[in-house]
Parts: sequence; structure tokens; C-alpha cells
Amino acid sequence: MKKSIIIGIAGGSGSGKTTVTNELKSLIDEDKVTIIEQDSYYKDQSALPYEQRVKTNYDHPFAFDNDLLIEHLKKLRNNETIEKPIYDFEIHNRKEETKLIVPKEVIILEGILILTEESIRELLDIKVFVDTDSDVRIIRRILRDIKERGRSLESVILQYMSTVRPAHLQFVEPSKKYADVIIPEGGYNEVAIDLINTKIQTFLKENKD
Repeated sequence: MKKSIIIGIAGGSGSGKTTVTNELKSLIDEDKVTIIEQDSYYKDQSALPYEQRVKTNYDHPFAFDNDLLIEHLKKLRNNETIEKPIYDFEIHNRKEETKLIVPKEVIILEGILILTEESIRELLDIKVFVDTDSDVRIIRRILRDIKERGRSLESVILQYMSTVRPAHLQFVEPSKKYADVIIPEGGYNEVAIDLINTKIQTFLKENKD
């Protein structure tokens, strides 16, 4: 059984976490890497009516089912498959179907609050924080939420001011102190990417030997 390495990519909403994740993924053999999004692990809200689900503060630690996320990370590390939840932001709830994820040597965990939780940090071999100016982050969030999540401009701005920004200042920004690597400039920094990839490739070589 091969060992695995878990890389955590944290940072504010719209910071460029997915850019970093995709850059790293492109540098690793596809059969050796799997991606886990913290967004998939928002709590099941089936017991709540839609009117209450729309009020969910998705930027607060309480919104996440961290117990399930930790369980799944441990299973992947133990060479076991998992059924990853699929979250639908238009209905503010998990879908009934799940996605089968098989264990691979490199696991990249991406999410705004993964460095906030000590129990998650303990599972990470490399902790990365993507540090991006707030004006860039809000523009990216507006474009993403309107295009991909069916939101209106007004609702995105209201959510940003009422929950996203306060939660970033209270939870996300302070978690930067736990990072091994801080990536500036909106998520793309060639030197930082190369350093992280070098660590991953060294691990893969040692795993092979």
C-alpha cells in the first residue's frame, strides 16, 4: 500500500485557491492526485425548509461537517475509497447523489477554513495560504457566484458585507499564521508553485523507492 501526502490550500473566498490547486494538479501525474473541496462538506440541511437554508452563513466554521471530512481524509490515507458529498448552492443543500473518490498518493484539500480547525491541520503535510487583496477577492466572488451559482449581484454583495467579510476577518485571516507557505499575488506565483511541487515530487520518488 502506497503512502499518501495531504496538501491543504487555504485562503479567503476568491483568493485563487483553485488556481493553485489546478497548477499543482497539472504538474502531477493524473493517476497520483485527487482533489477534495471543503465546500463539498457543508452540513446536510435536508431537515430545514428552503427559507431557512438560504440564511446559512457559509463562511462560518459551524457550516461545515468537519467530522465527515476528517473521517474521509483518514480513509483515503488508509487506502480506502469514500463517497464524497456533492453540494448544490442553488438549493443550499447536498444532492442525493455522491461522488466515488479512490485513494491516491497526493491528496489536495482546498477550502477557506481548513487551517482554522486544529483537527484538520494535524492531517496536513503541507499547509498553504493564498493571500490576495480584498478588492480582487470580491470581484472574483461576484463573477463566480453570478455565473456558476445563479446568484444576483445584489445578493452577492449583501452576503459579502453581512457574512463573508466579517468571517474572513474573524476566522480566515488569522489562520494564515498556521501556513507553511504563503502565496501572494492572487494565487499564481511560479516560485511558490515550484517549491511545493518539488516537495511533492520528492515524496513521490521516495514512495516509489
